[in-house]
Amino acid sequence: MDAQSLQKLAKLVRYYILISTSKAGSGHPTSSLSATDLMATLLFGGAFHADLSNPEYPNNDRLIFSKGHAAPLLYALYAAAGAVSEEELLTLRTFGSRLEGHPARVFPYTEVPTGSLGQGLSVGAGMALNAKLNKLVYRTYVLLGDSEMAEGSVWEALQIASYYKLDNLVGILDVNRLGQRGETMYGHDCAAFERRIAVFGWNTLVIDGHSFEEITKAYQAAASSDRPTMVIAKTLKGKGVSFIEDKDGWHGKALGKEDLERALKELGDVDHTVRGTMSAPERIELQRTSVLPVPEPSYDLGSMVSTRKAYGNALVRLFPKFPDMVVLDAEVGNSTYAENFKKAHPERFFEMFIAEQNMVGVAMGLARRGKLPFVSTFAAFFTRAFDQIRMSQYAGVGIKFAGSHAGVAIGEDGASQMALEDIAMFRALLGSTVLYPSDAASSEKLTEEAAQCPGIVYIRTSRNDLPVLYDARETFPIGGSKILRQSEKDVVAVISAGVTLHEALAAQEELSKEGIAVRIIDLYSIKPVDEKTLKNTARSVKAIVVVEDHFAEGGIADAVRSALASLDASRSGLSENLSVPIHSLAVRKIPKSAGSKELLDYEEISKSAIISKIKELAVRI
Repeated sequence: MDAQSLQKLAKLVRYYILISTSKAGSGHPTSSLSATDLMATLLFGGAFHADLSNPEYPNNDRLIFSKGHAAPLLYALYAAAGAVSEEELLTLRTFGSRLEGHPARVFPYTEVPTGSLGQGLSVGAGMALNAKLNKLVYRTYVLLGDSEMAEGSVWEALQIASYYKLDNLVGILDVNRLGQRGETMYGHDCAAFERRIAVFGWNTLVIDGHSFEEITKAYQAAASSDRPTMVIAKTLKGKGVSFIEDKDGWHGKALGKEDLERALKELGDVDHTVRGTMSAPERIELQRTSVLPVPEPSYDLGSMVSTRKAYGNALVRLFPKFPDMVVLDAEVGNSTYAENFKKAHPERFFEMFIAEQNMVGVAMGLARRGKLPFVSTFAAFFTRAFDQIRMSQYAGVGIKFAGSHAGVAIGEDGASQMALEDIAMFRALLGSTVLYPSDAASSEKLTEEAAQCPGIVYIRTSRNDLPVLYDARETFPIGGSKILRQSEKDVVAVISAGVTLHEALAAQEELSKEGIAVRIIDLYSIKPVDEKTLKNTARSVKAIVVVEDHFAEGGIADAVRSALASLDASRSGLSENLSVPIHSLAVRKIPKSAGSKELLDYEEISKSAIISKIKELAVRI
């Protein structure tokens, strides 16, 4: 389209934005209006290549609205393309509509859900990396708002995109000056953004965001750049409606009936027959890599191997079976053992450096384009990326997270390095799976289970070398557990996983010499939990003791309590009662720097603490 045709189409898009938000009575029309000319030119001016009838076509250009509050603009653009009717536009923000308040996957042209600001560029980097990996020519475009440039994750993404030379990534920065409560950090000072972004190695283009000619030239220049490009566009919030244009106090406010009539009158005649057309993508055929069988893991029973090392071994062993696998690590690959995969398949390993928020965002982009990302770092540091992890649950992607160095058992490094909230964090996610291997064999098998499990999976690994408990014939289905010690005389069941399972086994051995029968259960699957085994256990013992190297809140004990409570409630009115006492041994003090054994004793989750607790219970029951 030429500039005149684009202007006509942009007027239609503005009309759609205004009527849909006013009908909804809420939304962000001013933030949408500022970027209308930028987006109409991108999609319909020849730069954007996509098959409108097939949003998932592998070689389509990708568009991410990092400023997700501009969702009315996204929907209006696809209405202008003929993919959304005017009637559907008027369902904006209503229950059951595909057109939610911020972009969601229910709308087929939404790449990832957005709205939590600062995340889109990381996702875009992941999609751009995927194109490089698959040798595809599609480009990824990310619309950013100037307010979200205060987010550190944006600058993490800028760095990594430059490091990986992602010349197929284009950011479009809508510098409309006004945020939610007033002027943004730099206002309309586009030069300030240009200086900062250029330092990160990006090609920068400062333009008038309402000049179709300048916008078109910028996209053409981006297409020939040998670096990632940021189009820095000076725009006016509320552009096209004089009484809200560049005016403070209109963020997130829809126009009422009288103001809408006034705005539409000012907009003038709108051609409702005009439609935008996207350029066709280059047709390609993706070559599928053969899926090959893999050998079973092999560890000698009783040998000392850490579960983190076994995780790294598993990545290498499993790759032929899961050829879409990619591995990302936050510069601790020699501790998480992700470096094993890097050595074997360097082209599929992405070093994300100490930038966990960006790492998770990149993984989301890779996952949306069909990759199977395994993402690893010290478990404690996933907490800083929880917003990105939280958003990935809404993206419907299967990212596999591996957190090493969990719990106080890591020893002298001290509290800052100890993951003690991670189980609770990942359990809280909708549809997530939480796995906690206790030896090398189960770590390998659970990594394999994670690879074929849909959705978010968290694997909690330990720093310490631990004795191998299982041989290669053992299976570890998700939702299961292992009863390692059991007799008809058991009065107490100890449920644990990871480091403390070995403490429990040692305690059981000593207690058995004193005639106290104790059942030991390896609850390697914390979510979903093995309700059947827990139910049978609750029937047959007088008390349950849960031991975990984690804070008491949200960990294994809470998983056990929740499972038994739901089972009991489901049988309401029947004679069976599963209300067995559940005692929790967990981390309840601020940890210190000390040896692993000292800290387990200090937190009362060691062998001696377990023995003491069971003896106390044995007297009472």
